[in-house]
Amino acid sequence: MSVQGKVAVVTGAASGIGRGIAEVFVNAGAKVVLADLNTAQAEATARELGPNALGVAMDVTQEAQVDAGIDRAAQHFGKIDILVSNAGIQIVAPLVDFAYKDWQRLMAIHLDGAFLTTRAALRHMYKQGTGGAVIYMGSVHSKEASPLKAPYVTAKHGLMGLAKVVAKEGAAHRVRANVVCPGFVRTPLVDKQIPEQAKTFGISEEDVVKNIMLKGTVDGEFSTVDDVAQAVLFFAAFETNALTGQSLNVSHGWSMT
Repeated sequence: MSVQGKVAVVTGAASGIGRGIAEVFVNAGAKVVLADLNTAQAEATARELGPNALGVAMDVTQEAQVDAGIDRAAQHFGKIDILVSNAGIQIVAPLVDFAYKDWQRLMAIHLDGAFLTTRAALRHMYKQGTGGAVIYMGSVHSKEASPLKAPYVTAKHGLMGLAKVVAKEGAAHRVRANVVCPGFVRTPLVDKQIPEQAKTFGISEEDVVKNIMLKGTVDGEFSTVDDVAQAVLFFAAFETNALTGQSLNVSHGWSMT
């Protein structure tokens, strides 16, 4: 089980979990394409990671930009073996107050983005004939629900369904699809939610962390970026259809389904 010499495309890779995944892959001997809306930051991060990393501009909601970015990745490194569909955002609000434009934006990034990047990557993987791995960044909210997160929960559940379809369609081409489901990871995405939820629920930020975010864990601990990245690496390196259409929780027991 190794990703040595493999080429991985990671979306949302300029910061947070995506950047952590890119670093772990490079350290494991893979070549990594960091795709992100923030082109400058993606390119800067790629320079930091060295010659086996490439930063590309990619708004995952734009079909032409996704296809161009994936094609550039394949041209630069010669192939695509792994796709990590990680790009995502979070917007929290009660369902009755949720703006439709915010619902559409979140769905577009999480689901349209996963579809477009998967389709583009599969076209290369199928043509290459050497197999591949598609890993979706799900969440404990792929299996559970929380207040204020209607579109996020819906989108993350949707990724589970997409992974299962890709697993079935890709099997003949030795392409596997799996989902990593983190609990709360202390990233800017999570930090932004703390004051938002404190305001909505009328509680302190400390209570949000202790009694909402970490209440369901077995030890009151956040998962780390490296915890998640190592789980992604495991799925990427597993090379047979014995492990496909599956999900793996990285949540300190927050979800055990």
